[in-house]
Amino acid sequence: MGRARTQLTCTACGSPASQWAGRCPACEAWGTIEEGPPPARPGAGVAPVALTNGGPPDAARLRTGFGGLDRVLGGGLVPGSVVLLAGEPGVGKSTLLLQAMSGLARAGHACLLASGEETHAQVAARAARLGLSHDSVTYVPGRELDGVVGAARGARPEVVVVDSIQSIRDPDHTGLPGGTAQVRVCADALVGLAKQEGIAVVLAGQVTKDGDLAGPRTLEHAVDVVCSFEGDPRTGLRLLAGGKNRFGPEGELAWFEMGADGLHEADPSALLAPGAREAGAATAILSAGRRALAVEIQALGVTTTGPPRRHASGLDPRRFGLVAAVVDRATDLGVGRMELYGASAGGLRITDPGTDLAVAAALASSASNRPPPPGSAFIGEVSLTGAVRSVPNLPARVAAAATAGIEVVYAPPGTPVRGRSGGARIVPVATVAEALAWARVKAKGRDGANGAQGGFAAVAPVEIQEKGL
Repeated sequence: MGRARTQLTCTACGSPASQWAGRCPACEAWGTIEEGPPPARPGAGVAPVALTNGGPPDAARLRTGFGGLDRVLGGGLVPGSVVLLAGEPGVGKSTLLLQAMSGLARAGHACLLASGEETHAQVAARAARLGLSHDSVTYVPGRELDGVVGAARGARPEVVVVDSIQSIRDPDHTGLPGGTAQVRVCADALVGLAKQEGIAVVLAGQVTKDGDLAGPRTLEHAVDVVCSFEGDPRTGLRLLAGGKNRFGPEGELAWFEMGADGLHEADPSALLAPGAREAGAATAILSAGRRALAVEIQALGVTTTGPPRRHASGLDPRRFGLVAAVVDRATDLGVGRMELYGASAGGLRITDPGTDLAVAAALASSASNRPPPPGSAFIGEVSLTGAVRSVPNLPARVAAAATAGIEVVYAPPGTPVRGRSGGARIVPVATVAEALAWARVKAKGRDGANGAQGGFAAVAPVEIQEKGL
């Protein structure tokens, strides 16, 4: 008869273990492996309920007073939801949350701020400097998990803000605040608070240099909404981007400008798309969720005698190099022999493939020392074969171009246009060579009678077909 096997379980996360270890392989907590079965799960035997008995699908949302923040959240805070606001230290997360709580208080919603990074006097001084004063916003120290949860259950506010999740700890578990085990335990308790009490919980999280939150992104799967707050402290422009969202569309963006009296919603058009009138600049139409935005793309090509370098700021460096190679193949501008530098206006981080054609236009403009056609914008993804391909959200992009005062839009063939949105015109381009014909005219006479190299002949300017947006 075989010997009975001892059952081992982690007391921190409940994961079973095949043998004793000093550190749990699941939650990485130290000294938590003990004999015994997993702890009993509460709520066993609860009768299932039909989905149709859950009430109206669109619960009353809580408006923060920031139209852009509400739009990124999908229409406002949902009661019982957990929102994660991630950003680098000093970007303005605490200021944004304090102003949002003030807007909620003006609408009659009680808010509780649990701060583990600032004392009551420091938060009060910040609120006074921003001109915020509401009795509906209360404060508790945010260093101990039990104190925060107990205060929230006793006061029953509609919104609880924890600033930040890395500063709070559960004294019943080992590990320093901000560690993986502590973050998981505290986040689980706060998620339980939100779901059991119907309180909207907002967690501020610090982001490391590698873009990770509390190590290996241990929170994103547990929360309902993930938002990132980023920007350049030198310019004061901030970008709020929506990622995971169980209650609304993903990918929404909102822009803010930091001033002496706090954050204000900003229209980035004047900052991000100043007109692209100089050589080396072209206007792209960036898709931002259900909206679109005109952004200036900048490029600089410098002749070098050594191996040419590639450097991009705000753009995907790999994609920047691929587009540069396509431009070198499709034109006779000698882009491949130059050191190339690319950037986006305002330090905006761009990953949208629909800006490829604008990057190609900026590179060609710098190499030929000729600005793009006045009032023009470029939409399209560039393939390695030199073709210009369609991208999502084309109607919104074209409408945004017309709103930004764009007169000519270079876009893939078959670009759909709905209604009249101004005096913009569509230039259908199927290849990069067609889209950059205006730059290749400048190169005539530089390397021969027609400036052609490698079998590329000068391309006649593409006829502009007015579609009437």
